[in-house]
Amino acid sequence: MLRYLAGRLWQSLILLLLVSVIGFAVLNLAPGGPLSQYTLTPGMTKEALDRIAEQMGLNRPLPIQYLDWLWHLVQGDWGRSYRDGQPVLAIIGGHLFATLLLMGFSTLISIVLGTWIGVMGATRRYSLFDTLATVGAMVALSIPTFWFGLVAIYLFSLKLKWLPAGNMYTVGDGSFADYAIHLIMPSIVLALVNVAVWSRYMRTATLDVINQDFVRTAKAKGLKPRRVLVKHVIGNALLPMITLAGLQLPTILSGALVTETVFTWPGMGRLFLDSLGYSDYPVIMGLLMFSAILVLIGNLIADLLVAFVDPRIRLG
Repeated sequence: MLRYLAGRLWQSLILLLLVSVIGFAVLNLAPGGPLSQYTLTPGMTKEALDRIAEQMGLNRPLPIQYLDWLWHLVQGDWGRSYRDGQPVLAIIGGHLFATLLLMGFSTLISIVLGTWIGVMGATRRYSLFDTLATVGAMVALSIPTFWFGLVAIYLFSLKLKWLPAGNMYTVGDGSFADYAIHLIMPSIVLALVNVAVWSRYMRTATLDVINQDFVRTAKAKGLKPRRVLVKHVIGNALLPMITLAGLQLPTILSGALVTETVFTWPGMGRLFLDSLGYSDYPVIMGLLMFSAILVLIGNLIADLLVAFVDPRIRLG
């Protein structure tokens, strides 16, 4: 186990290094640059821009800038925002809870609803329910997240006035019920695609387990169909789903970026787009690295859970 963890840690460090190199190069080679926001200031001269570039260290060669940024990163200094001078880690920390809350509820909805649809579709293969579930999954995978979010806002907020159109809470309230009401629409919109993916994988995994010899043996012993389904089929079908949950993290993070923008949810996705608009490169790089770390940790936890649940799997 320790050998496996050491190998995964080494691989993760290499991946993070590659992500940082590619991300830093793409950001700094893109048109505009971090000084573009200063060029819009009335009366800004080239001499003033040169002084600002020197103060920010942007007049040095790009490899030197990267090595300096990386050296401070490994020391725990993720830089300061070009926008307001605040530490990048403090800015990310201020938006982290909102994103984790949204991702957590969205993932919960995806797992519960997707598992139920997948199992029901597998046990009622080619029925009306299975056909509708298949068509619904295809439609959900085809609908852009932002479009579904806008439709949900129009229907449930503007027309029916059941749910708030956006934000995380009502100013002056902030109760648990208020947070829950604001969480309903963005979490469902974010979960839409993942429910479709989870249900399709769960249906396939359930069908594969149903046809195994040990399931037929359990039925031959006279066990009730419900007990066979719950104890023998679903438990084994969920094993590959644990790995899928880890692989879905990048999809959830990218979906959160769109969802948070549509619903003005104050999370890391919204922060990323705002930082792009202000060319706030330290915050963008911080979010990129933080997201990469979350994905790597999520995949590692998923692999460890699979090995813990299924003793046949050995790590390392």
